[in-house]
Parts: sequence; C-alpha cells; structure tokens
Amino acid sequence: MNHKNNIDILISEVGPRDGLQSVSATMPTDLKLKWLSALADSGLREIEIGSFVSPKLLPQMADATTLVAHMRQRPEVFVTALVPNLKGAQAAFDAGVQKITMPISVSEPHSLSNIRKTHQQVYDEVRAVIALRNEHFPHIEVEAGLSTVFGCTIQGVVHEDDVIRMALTMAELGVDEVGLADTVGYANPTQVRSLFTRLRNEIGAKAGSAHFHNTRGQGLANVVAALEVGVTTIDASQGGIGGCPYAPGASGNIVTEDLVYLLESMGLRTGVDIDKLVAAREWLVKGLPGEPLYGFIPDAGVGKNFQYAGGAR
Repeated sequence: MNHKNNIDILISEVGPRDGLQSVSATMPTDLKLKWLSALADSGLREIEIGSFVSPKLLPQMADATTLVAHMRQRPEVFVTALVPNLKGAQAAFDAGVQKITMPISVSEPHSLSNIRKTHQQVYDEVRAVIALRNEHFPHIEVEAGLSTVFGCTIQGVVHEDDVIRMALTMAELGVDEVGLADTVGYANPTQVRSLFTRLRNEIGAKAGSAHFHNTRGQGLANVVAALEVGVTTIDASQGGIGGCPYAPGASGNIVTEDLVYLLESMGLRTGVDIDKLVAAREWLVKGLPGEPLYGFIPDAGVGKNFQYAGGAR
C-alpha cells in the first residue's frame, strides 16, 4: 500500500524523534509503543520513530530498534528514522526502517555543533551511506534533511545560494529527496516560497518535505507558503514538543493537531481523524508528566462549521 494514497498532504509525525530527543526525561518504552499505536490509529501515514544514535548521547532514543519492529506491524504506516552517520544507517537498515533522514546543516558551525563534522566529512558520510544502501538495502529511501536553511543561531544569515548548492550536492551523491528545515524558527513566508521554488526548479522531483518550528509564531504561516509552491509533505509534532538540542534558543515544532485542522479546513485531505489524534496525547501526558504540550485545537475544538476535506470520518 502506498502511504500517500487518497490524501493530498502527507503529515510526517516527528514527535517520537524530534520531540522526545529534546526533553530531558526519557519516556518509558511501553508508553512509547502505546503512543505510536495511538498515532497510527488516528490515521497518520508516516511516523519518524526516533534516531539511531549512541545511547550515551541520547538515551531517549535507545529503544529505536524495538519501536521500528512494533510499527512495521502496521502496513499503512511508513516508518522513518533520523540517522547522523554510517553506523546509525547500518543499524536503522537492519532494524527495518523504510526511510532514513540524514541531518545536513547548511551552516557549517551548526554542523560542527550538531554532529561534529565539517561539510567535507558530511559528504563522505553521505557517500558511504548511499553505497551501503545501494548494495544491500535498495528499497530503503534516503532523505537529506537540510537544516538551518533559513538562518542559524550560531552563524546568523544563511544564504539561499548556499542552500541550493548543498541540495544539488546531496542530489548528486544519490539521495532520493531533499527536505528543508527551519531548525531555529527564523523563517518567514516570503523566504519559504522563494527557497522551495528554487529547490524544485533545481532538483525537480527530489524536492521534499518542509519542517518548520514555531519558535517565533510563524509556523503555520510558513506551512501555507509552502503549500502555495507545491510542497506536499509537512513535518509536525504532537503537542508541539521538541526543537533542536544543539541550536540555542530553538524550541517548538508546529503542532500536528493544529496542522491537521488547518489543512482539512482548507479542503486538503490528510487522512487524519482529529479526535483520535487529540486522544493520543494521553500517552504523552503519562510518559512525560509535567512536560508542556501546546496546541489550540486540543483546547478549543474544531468549531461547528468544520468539515473534513474528504467528507465525514
């Protein structure tokens, strides 16, 4: 089954990775499994279950293999994971993920802070991962997730030309798609339209997802701008949890619940049932007691005039 069938916009739920790696507490595995099941039950078609990284660095992600095995029992869900290097890629491939995302910082100072690699070292790592994939795991997709594309808390301004140059390099190295991430919440809609338009013009069908943070309240405005220029996959995190632990001052992914409401009320099918999605928060509350959760829809509801884009659920 194609996980993009019968929907207009694919929401990629990144809370189990981007959210959980950003909080100091570690959510118990049994509660994570229940949360993932509840997210799948709501109709989400793609879930980033975690990161394949050293448990010494991120103990929150130590159970990634268990989570992949659990979610691969749900054929309607496309299972993805974040992978910073070749060792992580091997582990993710062996675990059975369907796609990996490699975080590629356009800002070299951020790259050194985030994964301790220069750009040249990053290229070598991507080349090695692609070679491993091509030889032994040809059906697994590899995405380059370009980060700090709209600015960086360390470097400051990040130029569009540098972003496009990095995207072209990743395409030449053999990745299947290139996504753009507003790692630190600097983006505005004009930037978003411009950069995604250039990305599509330069690499065509390999132009991928949009990942926005709501750090400065621009998240959903940036989503609308991305939709206007043809982006069809949007990352979001339940309850808006998460950010980048290596980007000072960055917090707050866009809230999945609010994103579903926005898209469906605009007539765009997501396949997600808002009531079931809001109910899935129960496991986050149990697994991360005291952690703040965000979102307007869980508090306000959808309103009497709301209709799902594809008709009643």
